[in-house]
Amino acid sequence: MAPTEEAILSSFLLPPSPLPSIITLKAFTELFPKAQQSSPQIRVLYRDLQHQRARVVDAVTHNISNESKRGRTQRRAVIRERRRAERGDQDDEVRIENALFGPSSNLDSFKPHSLSSILPDLESATIQLEEDVRRLEEEANAVLDGIHGMIGGLSDIRYGRLANTALPEQVIDDLTVLQSSCKN
Repeated sequence: MAPTEEAILSSFLLPPSPLPSIITLKAFTELFPKAQQSSPQIRVLYRDLQHQRARVVDAVTHNISNESKRGRTQRRAVIRERRRAERGDQDDEVRIENALFGPSSNLDSFKPHSLSSILPDLESATIQLEEDVRRLEEEANAVLDGIHGMIGGLSDIRYGRLANTALPEQVIDDLTVLQSSCKN
């Protein structure tokens, strides 16, 4: 089972929490000059620090508990909202599609096509898909041509020909463009 939000926060924010687990009284005393190490005020100061540390740890524990409760409340609110949206009205996009194109087959008010009514729809969808494929191929070829041009421009570096004084800046720009093109 995955750790809870409360377990994660507690494991990272609380241990080692008590002051003696961080620094002992003896180590704390050794931080002071030799002449002051035997003073009873050091022990009082250490106890006061222990008390302050305990209060901080208690406050952090309380805040972790509150944050965990808030997280559970938020999760419940999200679940309620999702359920309401599933039961609720159609979203704006579906309403717009219905207004523009009429009811579609994925809605409750679906009217089945006949052979004579579906053929024109399929033909127009085929034409539109072919146009989309052609446009995407043109875009891909343009990007590929740009990449080939950048690679050709970078060949000067490979062979040590740096006649162009602005070449380092161009190389950095071209590499940035190449990198963003490859990521997309």
